Amino acid sequence: MGLESGDSQGADPEDIAKALEGLLKEGYNFNPTDSAKKGGYRSKPSKSENLTHCLVYVIAADKVSMMNQEIFKKIKYIREKASELEIPQAVIMTRVDEACPLVQNNLRKIYTSKKIKEKMQECSNSVGVPVSHIFPVKNYHEEIDTQNDTDVLILRALTQIVHIADDLLNKRKSESKKGCFLCCC
Repeated sequence: MGLESGDSQGADPEDIAKALEGLLKEGYNFNPTDSAKKGGYRSKPSKSENLTHCLVYVIAADKVSMMNQEIFKKIKYIREKASELEIPQAVIMTRVDEACPLVQNNLRKIYTSKKIKEKMQECSNSVGVPVSHIFPVKNYHEEIDTQNDTDVLILRALTQIVHIADDLLNKRKSESKKGCFLCCC
């Protein structure tokens, strides 16, 4: 379930914020009519339960211009909560072939397309994620067989997201060592 405009439509942004903190119970089902506010939160998660290392938004390149401001308001709320928790954020920008005829004809032109660069900048401005953390990909929606160019974009995006999350883990690891003091007598 994704975000939708309207208060009782789509996932509740507060539930997503609580998930980032590790406060939702295992197996929680996002339901717009039955928020976790009604008793679905943990009081305090253990360190092993608080495992959010990266927040990834999935946004369609051909739809970003038409997205309702209510959705961006919800995204802003979630983004601010993630930033408070120092959780890095990224965007997988899908349907690039639908947003740009040049890319539709030749996927290898994705990083030279002015239209895709504009869409990435628009997405950055609307969501608040730096362009360097926006990864354009093509969806498999009509193809029967896999295509190397499509796979490479998807794998490149996932690899970068893992690196972003790994940076957070390394930061947390080094911060926990700073507080550690070893005394040998």
